[in-house]
Amino acid sequence: MASQPLSQEEQQFLAAEQEVELHSSELKKELRVVDLVAIQILMSVGYSWIGTAAKLGSDHIMFWLPAVLCFYIPAGIVVAYLAKEMPLEGGMYQWAKLRFGPLAGFLVAMNIWLFNVLICATAGLQMMGTAPYTLAPSDSWIATSKPAILCLSLVIVCITMLVAWRGLSIGKWVSTAGGFATMFLFAVLILVAVPHWFQGDSVTTPFAFSFPALTLLNLNLLGKMGFGALSGVDAVAVFAGECRSKDVAGAIRKSVWMAAPVLALLMILGTASVLTFSRPDSIDLLMPPIQILSIAAPRFTGLASAVIILMLLAGGCLGFNVLTRLPMVAGWDHLLPEWFSRLDPRYRTPVGSVLFAGLVYMVFAVVANLGSGNQEAFQFLITASLICYACAYLVMFAIPLVAQGEKPSWPVRVAALSGFSMTLLFVVLSIFPIVEEQNPGWFTLRMVAVVGGLQCAGVLFYWRATRSRHIDQADPNR
Repeated sequence: MASQPLSQEEQQFLAAEQEVELHSSELKKELRVVDLVAIQILMSVGYSWIGTAAKLGSDHIMFWLPAVLCFYIPAGIVVAYLAKEMPLEGGMYQWAKLRFGPLAGFLVAMNIWLFNVLICATAGLQMMGTAPYTLAPSDSWIATSKPAILCLSLVIVCITMLVAWRGLSIGKWVSTAGGFATMFLFAVLILVAVPHWFQGDSVTTPFAFSFPALTLLNLNLLGKMGFGALSGVDAVAVFAGECRSKDVAGAIRKSVWMAAPVLALLMILGTASVLTFSRPDSIDLLMPPIQILSIAAPRFTGLASAVIILMLLAGGCLGFNVLTRLPMVAGWDHLLPEWFSRLDPRYRTPVGSVLFAGLVYMVFAVVANLGSGNQEAFQFLITASLICYACAYLVMFAIPLVAQGEKPSWPVRVAALSGFSMTLLFVVLSIFPIVEEQNPGWFTLRMVAVVGGLQCAGVLFYWRATRSRHIDQADPNR
């Protein structure tokens, strides 16, 4: 029986896939399954989130479990499905572009790019958060010194640019080291706390299987523990064109299911460890692991600081690599100048994109430290970047639900609906701060203005880029 001829839309879809695969063939294939697992752990297991979760007290497990079941696992299912259908360099950008159109793809890429640049911009701020626990009291002023934080940020950006220029041949070892450092830090924290669980002398009960009240603050924290703490599974798909495996989708799928149980255990047990030595109202949201170890095992404080610095540096390098890949693939589609996609002849990395990302990184690092205390600056930047990231996730979860093309199975659709709902909960409620702010209304207004303004700017830039391209095509001699 003769096969049905492909529709025009299907032919265009396949042609677009083949064009991306052709560009991807020029990239070096460096990533193994173990590297993909490490990327997910490094992106998703954030030590600051166990402090946020610990503010819920003993009931935190009744939030972590629904966060894992209603967001992380559904996100893994949807990413695995989309990676199987479209195993393309650029991940969510390509998925949104092929299913919802170029504008949606561009906005998704822009939001992921903004998330990573804002996260990278806080690296110096976070590293300085270790100073009060590791330096003498007379030297602890450095933790809030704006010049010191900016100088450290400059050093970090130089290192991340160098690693990005050399490519994933070095970057994969940095991210893998960061993933193992993350597991090591949490293992130390948990091992120090375990004896106290059995002795029953914890400051706060580590676990309680009772349903907490559904207050606005609790729902806010649930959204943060779901999307905020557990997002990042999509990062492996950004580098789909640089995976060694011939079955890229299979490698991504395997890495998702290998990372999931590790991630869930680390977050739940890590939060319980924080509560073992601290009350919810006295937790340092910026640096909870070092705060706890300085109380429970002071001899490990210096080691923990070194591990966190390694984690932050590895996370910065990984995020910076994402920063360089998304403009590269947008350049393939002629939405950005050609030099964003131009590859280094030796290392096959996008040099123009590396230089541009480094410049923007430093601009945001300066903005991150103007006019606010450390906790307030940290929260505002993290929340703004996560809302941008959440906008991209909303589009990803919408693909199995409403996009044209092949319809997925019902389990994938249910997973997409669950993930979409959790992400939307985060977006709606995250504009309310959970650390003390002098003017919460001003915080909310700034957040809405910044995130909304960025989306409008993205639409305007896309319109101007496509209009200019059409003019050039109509008049080649222009």
